[in-house]
Amino acid sequence: MTLVIRPAVAADAPVVLAFIRELAEYERLSHDVKITLADVERILFGPAPKAFCDIAGTADGPVGFALWFYSVSTFEGRHGLYLEDLYVRPAARGGGVGKALLAGLARRCVAEDLARLEWSVLDWNAPAIAFYDSLGASAKTEWITRRLTGDALAHLALVA
Repeated sequence: MTLVIRPAVAADAPVVLAFIRELAEYERLSHDVKITLADVERILFGPAPKAFCDIAGTADGPVGFALWFYSVSTFEGRHGLYLEDLYVRPAARGGGVGKALLAGLARRCVAEDLARLEWSVLDWNAPAIAFYDSLGASAKTEWITRRLTGDALAHLALVA
């Protein structure tokens, strides 16, 4: 299998949306998916995109993706990358696709003098955790993710 990793282009928007939906199904979060094709087009391919995507493909077509954006570390005084989504279709798992996508992001970090590559993984996703551990990734157990959405976000926005 010849694998090619490339930046996503506007024509890839439907496959990116499909990958997002497949990932949500795998993560048992399909009920949370609200993104539309227009959203993908705007987020990744609008006039000033704030997120980016790499597509992994073979002769048979796209098999995985990594969707990411730049972060910042004030302690390091440098930017980093935050990997929002990494997904490989089941038939292509175990063939090095995920590793190739992450290696591409690692090369970007090194080339751009970025401080780190970070992401989150669901605590029940043992195969993903084992894969990340095999790459030398460390768990940041002292940090707990917090999130504001919906009514709580709107309420805080009204605070003077």
